[in-house]
Amino acid sequence: MASPHEHAPLTVFEALGLDPLPLRLREAWLALRGDKSIPATRFGLSSLRIFHPALSVATWLGHKRADRLIPLSNLFNHTPTPLEDGWSVRKTQVRDFRGGALTYDSHNGTDLAIPVGTVVTAAAPGVVLRISSEYNRGGLKVFIDHGRGLVSTSNHLARALVRIGDVVERGEPVALSGYSGLDALVSFPWSVPHVHFNVWLNGEYVDPFAAPGETALWQDGNSPQPAQRAAARGTTTRAALHEGSLADCTDDALDAAIAACRDAQLRETLRSEPDRARRAMDVLFHRNYYPTRFDAAPPLYGEDRARAPHLSLPFRAEDFDGITFADGQRPT
Repeated sequence: MASPHEHAPLTVFEALGLDPLPLRLREAWLALRGDKSIPATRFGLSSLRIFHPALSVATWLGHKRADRLIPLSNLFNHTPTPLEDGWSVRKTQVRDFRGGALTYDSHNGTDLAIPVGTVVTAAAPGVVLRISSEYNRGGLKVFIDHGRGLVSTSNHLARALVRIGDVVERGEPVALSGYSGLDALVSFPWSVPHVHFNVWLNGEYVDPFAAPGETALWQDGNSPQPAQRAAARGTTTRAALHEGSLADCTDDALDAAIAACRDAQLRETLRSEPDRARRAMDVLFHRNYYPTRFDAAPPLYGEDRARAPHLSLPFRAEDFDGITFADGQRPT
């Protein structure tokens, strides 16, 4: 059943994640200048090669491709620059899963170019464990624990359609897309509106696409399809949500992970969350989005899980059929 908020018109402030404006401006300043624990963002002339002006303008105007394919405007970078050097939107050492250059230095996800207001769905069954908006780190985000050591998050959203604690099915609407976060503010209208889709396996960023010799995390290999079509060939069961989930993290593992945080106030904030699964998700969020605030990254899971095909494209089959790449290559 559709959420009553799914059809309510989006405001500009929602789409761009600008509310509350004073906080968003402070977060933007943090990204551009950094602080004692977070290096400043790095950019340069090579950053201009991230943009796809024709695709951007068309997508801002609400246009979709006639073939119902979603252009991927940036892929996961397999040769990132060091975290301690700061978030880099430059292209100095890049390699996507195909061996190409459709990415940038610090890019740790997959950018799916879709019009603002598109329904975003759960890529697999799971539990919503965090919904937060940080203007300097991807705007509004929904985090879902799928079990089996797998977490996904959709970034740059306009509106969440779920609440923390909700159990969601594959293909269930979880949000409306936007372009919240600093990216749109500094590069409008040349940066294409998109959902930045992150996948964590065993607590670390991974590429859902398979490089040579790897297994794709998509159910359809390197040609992912929307949830309803993929679901017809089998889904993860609800029982599997408890296998390798963040709810299984031990107190000792959580205590060690929190103790590695350099910020005393953040340590207390993390410890104050009474729900174990949400506490573990909060730890992973801060550790992955603000890694320089931590001295180490002790494991949270009792055992590492292997790559396996669990995910569907996080959009409705009635809206899209699959993907293509913004550089003109086609999926194989």
